[in-house]
Amino acid sequence: MFEKTFVAGWGDMDYNAHMRNTAYLDKAADLRMMFFAEHGLPMSEFMRLRVGPVVMRDEIEYFREVKLLQDLRVGLMLAGVSPDGSRFRLRNLFWVGETLVARVTSTGGWLDLQARKLVAPPELIMAAQADMARSEDFAELPSSLKG
Repeated sequence: MFEKTFVAGWGDMDYNAHMRNTAYLDKAADLRMMFFAEHGLPMSEFMRLRVGPVVMRDEIEYFREVKLLQDLRVGLMLAGVSPDGSRFRLRNLFWVGETLVARVTSTGGWLDLQARKLVAPPELIMAAQADMARSEDFAELPSSLKG
């Protein structure tokens, strides 16, 4: 599984002194883009290809609080993909030490940035998706393409 360690910073906290919900989404997105960058797809390559990921649904499950300045290990797995690669489900797991503290599951697709419609991704993106570890509940998804 692709993983990085982050720190729960001041800007990640909410009024209750624990990590706010949108901070989980931000760290999940950062880790995903780090994965793609390390697989030959930095942001400049997405711009050259004129394709970008678009999330259509996020689900966050919380198991324990994360507090200021705690180290937060975040992992990324592929929880589903359509045969043409046009739709994906990504799973991010969050740990403090060995304790699972949260899980983010995001479903999305690939957006043609010029036509503004969902498309099957170029081969380089397909190869990166294929290189992701798969979750235990991995499932084939329907295509996002019409027709």
